[in-house]
Amino acid sequence: MEESMEEEEVLIYETMMDDQNHNNWEAAVDGFRQPPPPPSSMPVPAREPPGGQLLAVPAVSVDRKGPKEGLPLGPEANGVIMMLKSCDAAAVAKAAPAPTPGSTININTSTSKFLMNVITIEDYKSTYWPKLDGAIDQLLTQSPGDYIPISYEQIYSCVYKCVCQQHSEQMYSDLIKKITNHLERVSKELQASPPDLYIERFNIALGQYMGALQSIVPLFIYMNKFYIETKLNRDLKDDLIKLFTEHVAEKHIYSLMPLLLEAQSTPFQVTPSTMANIVKGLYTLRPEWVQMAPTLFSKFIPNILPPAVESELSEYAAQDQKLQRELIQNGFTRQVFFSPLW
Repeated sequence: MEESMEEEEVLIYETMMDDQNHNNWEAAVDGFRQPPPPPSSMPVPAREPPGGQLLAVPAVSVDRKGPKEGLPLGPEANGVIMMLKSCDAAAVAKAAPAPTPGSTININTSTSKFLMNVITIEDYKSTYWPKLDGAIDQLLTQSPGDYIPISYEQIYSCVYKCVCQQHSEQMYSDLIKKITNHLERVSKELQASPPDLYIERFNIALGQYMGALQSIVPLFIYMNKFYIETKLNRDLKDDLIKLFTEHVAEKHIYSLMPLLLEAQSTPFQVTPSTMANIVKGLYTLRPEWVQMAPTLFSKFIPNILPPAVESELSEYAAQDQKLQRELIQNGFTRQVFFSPLW
């Protein structure tokens, strides 16, 4: 009888302790989940070890005596201890020092460094444009196949920085002026050329300039994209080709075309490659120049003349016979080749 009463007391005691542990656990969890009060109403923490206030949370007594003395802790006790450990870590994080004005000073310092890198108009004229000017000089005067000792990366970087610093308009103006002065010198040199060298020198000037554009246009691609195309609604390559047309080709077309027609009537007076380069180049510069010598242009550019008609076949044959006679008169003999029979 006494043993049964003791067992009932033990069960009642354990049930009360379990209820108390459960209530303590819920209170601790609710306190942990509540959002912190606003900064103005937060009390100043006292100087105590991290997590000191959390130690006041009621915990399960592990020293109780009873029939289950010495058994391992239950899940509720383990959960409370783990919560206390996590709360200690949160308390340590809260105890970390707040951001000091030094961070603001660093931001201002980086901003000041950025402002110190601003390229003024004086910097552009004294530092950046001289680099571009020298590179353009070398590109305009190079011969095909020559090695140019310039850093394309450095020139590309200069153009990029100047565009970012709002110097595109000044840089475009300087580039046009630079190339215009170069083409005017080329035109004067062509005017002083003798007739027997005129065609060859014009071909050199045209090829040299078109070759230079293949390097100049990519180097100024940022200026072309963010200034010329956007604000001027034009293209850099078209503008530079127009400069050669206005300052060189238009001034020499009426002297060049008679020489080309004369060279055409005399076979091999001018090499076919030179004649082809000049004719194709003139057509690129201004297609309407075809009307000055349609037959000459038709030999190097397709679909210039109207399509052949049957009624003019005899005339075509007469032109071919005339060309053959001229070739024979200049030392070329007609040769007939027979293919071997297998």
